[in-house]
Amino acid sequence: METYVDAIGVDTEATTTTETTAKQNKKKLKVMVAMDESKNSFYALEWAVEHLRDVISAEPETDQAGGLLTLVHVHPTYLQYIYPSGGTASAMYAIDSVPESMKKAREESTTKLFTRSLEICRGKLVKTETMILEGDPKEMICQAVEQTHVDLLVVGSRGLGMIKRAFLGSVSDYCAQHAKCPILIVRPPRETSTSSSTKEHKSK
Repeated sequence: METYVDAIGVDTEATTTTETTAKQNKKKLKVMVAMDESKNSFYALEWAVEHLRDVISAEPETDQAGGLLTLVHVHPTYLQYIYPSGGTASAMYAIDSVPESMKKAREESTTKLFTRSLEICRGKLVKTETMILEGDPKEMICQAVEQTHVDLLVVGSRGLGMIKRAFLGSVSDYCAQHAKCPILIVRPPRETSTSSSTKEHKSK
């Protein structure tokens, strides 16, 4: 904020009082960011922490409770198919048990994910909690939104092409239609014309 002083001068005390009152009246929000290992997901988190800082950070100087940033990560359900002996090749059963080796690898991956995510939030005075769910990511995220009563859901755009989007859909599209709160889809920054021309030159 820039303050301009004219010939009469400016009442700095009144300006400070006005700014303090505005801060005190600013509503703090509960924001949820859907996280996975993609770079777009981390870009969305960085964008949220930077641009929504005023509504989710704590303000010790005003004794006002801060908002809350929830990082949610969903483990897709693991289905293992078993073919019964003596049966036909088309007969099979799906069980949702996860092998121990996969559980360990998944836990390590999730730990790295949240460690990196919390580093982004550190130093911003943002109260952060983590949530791990299992199931279909888009459905579980919407379910978490409804159960925790968040004010805003932030997701990254995976940038699916038109064909893939038509057949597979996307988490962002699904959440935009079904989430019980406003949703912010953060698209990654476009490549600069220099990098684009470089790629085009290489392709030739």
